[in-house]
Amino acid sequence: MIGSLRGRITSKAPPQLTLEVGGVGYELEVPMSTLFLLPPVGQETRLLTHLVVREDAHVLYGFATEEERRLFRNLLRVSGIGPKIALALLSGISVEGFARCVQNQDAAALTRVPGIGRKTAERLLIEMRDRIGAGGVPVESAARASAATPEGEAFDALVALGYRPAEATRLLKTAGTGTHSTEELIRRALQGAARE
Repeated sequence: MIGSLRGRITSKAPPQLTLEVGGVGYELEVPMSTLFLLPPVGQETRLLTHLVVREDAHVLYGFATEEERRLFRNLLRVSGIGPKIALALLSGISVEGFARCVQNQDAAALTRVPGIGRKTAERLLIEMRDRIGAGGVPVESAARASAATPEGEAFDALVALGYRPAEATRLLKTAGTGTHSTEELIRRALQGAARE
């Protein structure tokens, strides 16, 4: 998977841009929030990426911040939400604004984003509720506050294995943090999940 690209912007045609990296031009789709932060055509930049593989195409999405990419990936896990709707959400509302909408269960604010109807907004609020923590901080961000710690690395591993962020946090609490290594925390969390 392509995690990030650093190169020269050769064209911008919202929501698309082309980034030339080592003589290869990568076409990326980016949210407007990222597009506004980019330097002009001809300048160099770095973007975090997410590759979506479909039957008829491979589409690369670019993001200025890890928070945007993380929200995009979380949105893709919601039933009925594809990359185009996720990109529209990121273009129409900030990561912090989205977190506030989820915390306040504000479907009306989400329906102001083009392409988001009432039913989709309600589904987003329900399915994203356990992924947004206190203070509007995504649960993943709170648990990953220090990803270099064994707890943060174990959390990342559990989420990569398919556990929901809230469930991964709960499993790690029952595993007993402290002086355990990352591997030991993962082993204890998985053993606890198997006993349930």
